Amino acid sequence: MAIFSLQATPSDGPSWLDLARRAEAAGFDSLSTADHPGRTTSPFVALAAAAAVTSRIGLGSYVSNAGIREPMLLASDVATLDLLSGGRAWLGLGAGHTPAEWRAVGRERPDVAGRVRRCLAVAEAVRALLDGEEVTVDTPDLVVRGARLDTPRPVRRVPLTLGTANSALLRWAGAHADVVGLAGLGRTLPDGYMHEVRWREADIEAQLACVAAGAAGRAEPPVLEALVQHVAVTDDAEAAAAQFAGQTGLTVAELMATPFVLIGTEDEIVAAVAAHRRRWGVTRFVVRADALDPLTPVLARLTATG
Repeated sequence: MAIFSLQATPSDGPSWLDLARRAEAAGFDSLSTADHPGRTTSPFVALAAAAAVTSRIGLGSYVSNAGIREPMLLASDVATLDLLSGGRAWLGLGAGHTPAEWRAVGRERPDVAGRVRRCLAVAEAVRALLDGEEVTVDTPDLVVRGARLDTPRPVRRVPLTLGTANSALLRWAGAHADVVGLAGLGRTLPDGYMHEVRWREADIEAQLACVAAGAAGRAEPPVLEALVQHVAVTDDAEAAAAQFAGQTGLTVAELMATPFVLIGTEDEIVAAVAAHRRRWGVTRFVVRADALDPLTPVLARLTATG
């Protein structure tokens, strides 16, 4: 069965709590928030508020910037969320692509290799802290001395999602993550936030090959999740896809074949979700807040059909 998560950001308290309730009632598996300090709300504060008005839905950051987050503080935030939610927290991590976020904490964004090293070091340190271990790291990329998370302790083992399209991070995620968040994103554009896309068949196959290489020998491979950038429930899929295709440089056919968009009637989206599972092994999808209402009947059908 396909699993859907909703990514959203609060604009005010009442509407955020209402959205959390609606997402849970609609059948979304989890609610997540982006983590861009200075441009979005604090993810763990927002998610703790959502925990108070829900009982089932998972809660996590999608994704926290490992470049500017320190392992001790991040582990404490996640463990607190897990405690307050009764064991519903999960952690999403990424390497951090936005230069302004690094400068805001007094650092210059490293090159790709440096961001990868930092992300892996933070992921390993946070995982160890959440598992109750004492952590010491002393490298150019990360310094942690005698850190230990005695309290709060998470209610259960907190799942880790690594969101990326980088080959080295995909291999590590294949070996160690619970969920591989396939971002399908390439080079960061000059605005520091938008990206080129890696959505063509060959691009996706290359990303999945990295995951498979990392997962070799692993008893249970990680779950594959696609970050969906555009959802349109419409009777004219080709016209809707054509409008969006021009922004990506893909043809309509290429766009419709990728798991990073869901466009069409309810029947066509249900069929596309099944096709992505068969073709790519993708069983989870993250969609934006504006997809909540359009996808609610689709989720009901996917749940009913299994």
